[in-house]
Amino acid sequence: MNTSFITTHDPEYDKAFWNAMKGNNASAETLSSGKTSMGTIKLPSYTAGKFSEALAKESLFRNIGTVLYNQGDHKFWARDCDDTASFVPEGTAIPIYDGMEDFTPYDIYSHKLAAVIRMDEDFVFSPGYNFEKHMTAHLTKAFSRAEEKAFITGNGTTEPVGILSDNGGAEVGATASALTYDDVVALYFSVKPEYRKNGKWLMNDETAFALRRVKDADGNYIWNHSNDTILGKEVMISEFMPNAAAGASPVAFGDFSYYTIVDRDHTSVKALREKFAMNSQIGYLGIEFLDGKLVRPEAVKVLKIEG
Repeated sequence: MNTSFITTHDPEYDKAFWNAMKGNNASAETLSSGKTSMGTIKLPSYTAGKFSEALAKESLFRNIGTVLYNQGDHKFWARDCDDTASFVPEGTAIPIYDGMEDFTPYDIYSHKLAAVIRMDEDFVFSPGYNFEKHMTAHLTKAFSRAEEKAFITGNGTTEPVGILSDNGGAEVGATASALTYDDVVALYFSVKPEYRKNGKWLMNDETAFALRRVKDADGNYIWNHSNDTILGKEVMISEFMPNAAAGASPVAFGDFSYYTIVDRDHTSVKALREKFAMNSQIGYLGIEFLDGKLVRPEAVKVLKIEG
């Protein structure tokens, strides 16, 4: 069979990939279209699709942000203006402007995210074990946690630009010495109405617990305990948001759809048999390349604790 035209979409590739993952004989020529310079092999297209769906469900920011796929270009364009409409008197010219200036180019980097998972050999080779399902689940969990942390605290150098980054992250909407009712309201109104419309809150468990007890001067809770919202907006929890300590920004609010995630290449995997053989396990190294940044810093703002 001529394997020179076999791609990651083909059944032959799928079969060879899973044989390689189990350590069975697999044609290197069949897998050549998915081989990377790091020695990893790209997931078969069918598995890659299921992995992407699982990651989209598991990942907080892939749910609330905007996801793009850009393999070749080193820039993406984002619209950076507000559309307007105006009434035009009869017989007067309709105002037209050149919208090209509305688009801002953003550099895209390929930050490498690596995850190593381990699976017992007994399970891998068991006839009743759904190897594909479990590998996908393990990789999804590992990557979603690492992504969430980077999209919040990433430095923009070796990682994507996180929303808490001092350079390119969210703007400071309010400062406070503690978590008070007035300061949370101040953060809410520091965000423009067009971003408040689809706004969400982001904080960790400790901050959420503290805000559940905060009241105004009349004894009204700022937290709606019947539907877990603040000022009518959903609260999202992430363990990677900081506690309310001096110098930290424990609460973010705004429209997170302006956080753009760029997948730079398809996920690839390599079996690490020797390293874990002593424990009767097989290790799997998963690699993905991605970038992320808040294209409108004013769309999300943070409450910063003074100190």
